[in-house]
Amino acid sequence: MINLDLSGRRAVVTGASLGIGEATVKELADMGAEVVFCARGKDSVDTLAAYSDKVTGMVADLGDKASTEAFLDAVEAGGKIDILVNNVGASPSRNFLYMTDEDWADLHELNLLSAVRCTRRLLPAMRKQKWGRVVMIASGAAKYPNAALIDYGTTKAAMISLSKSLSKKYGADGVLTNSVLPGLIHTAMWERAATEIAEANRTTMTAVLENNGKGVPVGRYGTSAEVAQVIAFLCSEAASYVNGAAIEVDGGTSAHI
Repeated sequence: MINLDLSGRRAVVTGASLGIGEATVKELADMGAEVVFCARGKDSVDTLAAYSDKVTGMVADLGDKASTEAFLDAVEAGGKIDILVNNVGASPSRNFLYMTDEDWADLHELNLLSAVRCTRRLLPAMRKQKWGRVVMIASGAAKYPNAALIDYGTTKAAMISLSKSLSKKYGADGVLTNSVLPGLIHTAMWERAATEIAEANRTTMTAVLENNGKGVPVGRYGTSAEVAQVIAFLCSEAASYVNGAAIEVDGGTSAHI
């Protein structure tokens, strides 16, 4: 019988104000875990924290090293951590030739270094207790690059590499590390991207989303909840022999022979 019960486990989810992060917090709490999450906006934190008495939210900007360290101090003060979901990230659409060093550095700070810092801080305790789950939320853009998301794609490719390296190093210690690669998921991030495309082509955001959805083999965008269910599985005992995987949740977009 499949064991998805996370009672007694404590999880951290970064960047959980909306979309996949928010859905993951809810899914893990519904499975019995105590969940600590962070987001930059106080209103978002308060709203999600009210979902369950198993959920605690903190305001933090993981694009800032000092804010990240303060968040991790508070997390560790609350007790052991069994699960880490590195979800925080941004995906600006911009032209390579006009991107500055600061543009590149800022996105790497948020998308990649936040995951490095959180994992480096929380992994030792997981090793000590001989049980842990680390999930990196990467993207299909890591394997199938888009010129308009060039810096985003490189950060997500690095997250997959980081995940695979950690899986080889710490799997024998009971700490399993995997990455999830969402495809076209109907989130606020994709709505913003669709709006930019719509404005450039004199159409509507809805029309852009519908047209893009037709290119997915299942004929639609995915939902945040569908991605969260895969993440939650990887955090469970049921995934005890899944380590170093990069799982594409994209409706078949990446399917190949």
